Amino acid sequence: MSRWQWAFLLPLLLVVVASALVLVYQRQENRMLFVQQQELNSVRDTAEVEWGRLQLEQATLADIARVERIARDTLAMREPVPARVIITTPSGSGGQR
Repeated sequence: MSRWQWAFLLPLLLVVVASALVLVYQRQENRMLFVQQQELNSVRDTAEVEWGRLQLEQATLADIARVERIARDTLAMREPVPARVIITTPSGSGGQR
């Protein structure tokens, strides 16, 4: 081969090798990012399950029948007799009932 052909082929060979190395690096980076994405998807799914469980628990704890039962049983609360109920108006409104 002539000197001119080597001068042309050597940089071309270097460019091909460099692009192959970049390709290998990018594929490895993509694999690592894919694994990280799968881990994050798993964390997200676990968090969504926990969120649903917490919403269900909150709905159960805020159930009006449950609150009333605790008020009656634990705190010994009872509904007032209608004769003992006093209705007030905000001060400054000028109206009286």
